[in-house]
Amino acid sequence: MSDDSFTPRFAPVEINYLRDEHILEIIWDDGLKSQFAAELLRVESPSAEVQGHHPSEKKIIPGRRHIGIIDIVPVGNYAVRITFDDLHDSGLYSWQFLRDLHANRDTLWADYLRTLEQRGLSRDPVRR
Repeated sequence: MSDDSFTPRFAPVEINYLRDEHILEIIWDDGLKSQFAAELLRVESPSAEVQGHHPSEKKIIPGRRHIGIIDIVPVGNYAVRITFDDLHDSGLYSWQFLRDLHANRDTLWADYLRTLEQRGLSRDPVRR
């Protein structure tokens, strides 16, 4: 008997980065097409640095409106590691994480914008 607990339920057949739009596009084996703004991927990074080890520890990352992606590297057959142009690269974006992000992106984005506003933060980078 095989153990399918580590087999991804869905897998991408194509991954493209639309550099000018800062959009990561994934076409899945079931035909779904996901498009993720690099900003959303960065502020929702699955890394412990962003998510913490408990939901109450999640960090809000401001100033990433113009963030870009400089590298996308496959990790086995279950994830990618994304390097952003602010050099954040510690999150592994599993296929399941990306599918969940696709399903919940509108809510996550609205929560992010609301939290920025409540904390007096901005999507725009701080000018030095």
